[in-house]
Amino acid sequence: MSILVTGGAGYIGSHTVKELRARGEQVIIYDDLSTGFYQAAQDCMLVVGSLHHYDKLVETMRAFDVDSVVHFAAYSQVGESMNDPGKYYYNNVAGTIKLLNAMKENNVKRIVFSSTAATFGEPDSVPISEETPQHPASVYGTTKLMIEKILRDYDAAYGIRSVALRYFNAAGADESGLIGEAHNPETHLIPLIMQVLLGRREHISIYGTDYPTPDGTCVRDYIHVTDLATAHILSLNALRDGMASTAYNLGNGNGFSVREVIGMVEKVTGRKVATVEGPRRSGDPAVLIASSEKIMRELNWKPKFNELEQIIASAWRWHESHPYGY
Repeated sequence: MSILVTGGAGYIGSHTVKELRARGEQVIIYDDLSTGFYQAAQDCMLVVGSLHHYDKLVETMRAFDVDSVVHFAAYSQVGESMNDPGKYYYNNVAGTIKLLNAMKENNVKRIVFSSTAATFGEPDSVPISEETPQHPASVYGTTKLMIEKILRDYDAAYGIRSVALRYFNAAGADESGLIGEAHNPETHLIPLIMQVLLGRREHISIYGTDYPTPDGTCVRDYIHVTDLATAHILSLNALRDGMASTAYNLGNGNGFSVREVIGMVEKVTGRKVATVEGPRRSGDPAVLIASSEKIMRELNWKPKFNELEQIIASAWRWHESHPYGY
C-alpha cells in the first residue's frame, strides 16, 4: 500500500514527503512540475502528470496500490487568482473533483487536503478558530473553501473521509538544508527578504505602516514547514484509525509584524535589510493569528519550531546555499 502525494515536488509537499519516508511510508509523488521541481522529489517515485489527466490518475493509483492521498496540487497566488479566476477554478476545483473521482474509482477512502487560512478572509476577531466564519476575500480562498465543501459531500455520498488543514504562513526549511522554499515568482515575505540580502532585489517593500498594530505593520502567524508536514502525517494516521472527516487550523498562535520579521532576519544574518515603505495593499488584514487548540487537543500536535528565530535561521541556511532556488 502507498500514499499518493499530489504536488509532492512543491514546497510544503516535498517536506511532507521527506517526513513520510522517514517514517517508512511508501510514497508516490504526482506533480505536473508547473511550480514544483525534480530536485525536490528527493529520488522518490515521481509521476509527472496533471490533475486533469484522469486516466493517468486512475492508472497511477492502481499501479502503486494507493490507499491514501495527501493533496497539495493547487495554484496559490492570491493576486493572480483575482486577475485570472478561470485558471484557479479550473485547476484547483475542477482538478480536485477529478482526483476525488479517481479515488472513488479505485476505492481510496482517505485524503488529507492542503487548505488555507485564506478561507477566513478578514476575520472579526483573533485568534482564528475552526468555528470562525469563513468569508474568503480572494478567488484563491474561495476555491479552497469550495473544495472543503466538496470533500464533505464526497464523504456523505461515497465514504471518502478527509482532513482539511488550514495553514497560516508557512515558512522555513528542512534542517538538512537540502530542500526549501522556491517559488517563481516569489511572493512570500521571508524569502523576499532573503533575496534582498542575496542581491537579487534592491529592497523589501513594506505595504502599509498605519495598521492598528504595535508598529503599524501587518501581523501574521508563521509556522515552520516541518511542523506542517507533521500535522499532515498525524491527520493521515487519525483517518487510518477511523477518525471522522474534520478540519484543523495550523499556526503557532503567535503573531509577528512585518518589521519584526525584518528585524529578526537582520539579527540571524548579521546583515542590514534595505526597506521601502508604501501604501497598504487592498485586502490585507491587519492581524491574522491562528488558534490550533483543536489539533493539539485531538491529535496531540505541537509545533517543534515555535520560535521566529528558529524559523528564519532554517530559511537562511536554505537560501544562502541555494540563492537561485533549485
